[in-house]
Amino acid sequence: MELKTKVHAEDGKHELVITREFDLPVDLLFTAHAEPELFEKWMSHEYGTTTVLKFEARKHGGWQLQTVDAEGNVLFGANGAFHDFVPNRRITRTFEMDDSAYGVQLEFLEFEPLSDDTSKLTIHTIFRSPEFRDELLKMPFAFGLSMAHDRLQEIAGKLRKN
Repeated sequence: MELKTKVHAEDGKHELVITREFDLPVDLLFTAHAEPELFEKWMSHEYGTTTVLKFEARKHGGWQLQTVDAEGNVLFGANGAFHDFVPNRRITRTFEMDDSAYGVQLEFLEFEPLSDDTSKLTIHTIFRSPEFRDELLKMPFAFGLSMAHDRLQEIAGKLRKN
């Protein structure tokens, strides 16, 4: 099965570019990244529930999330800061996984309307080194991200119909 979310990584580079087209208007795609309650829904999955612990959706604001399993064990934690936050256009943020050697990543999220009902998300991520980027790519990163984006499409798509 071909993944709808595309991850492009050139050899020897510190970066990767992620793209995905959605059957959602750009304002709804942006909202899925800007409202904590909606973000929690599409980031949760069968292995755990994601909770947003902090979400200051503004320039110089911070964010923090955590995913726990049914027994309350922390599966994943991440945090960062917003450096730019322009509704329906872009978010620039840092991203750092808890208890990880990968270090801080810089992410540029661009939201582009393709039509009244479709939009495109482009995420340009910069890593400290090509080695850290390559280690992340050895994990099921692309698959997990594509599955999360599938959930985003499904959940936000239901909001559009209401």
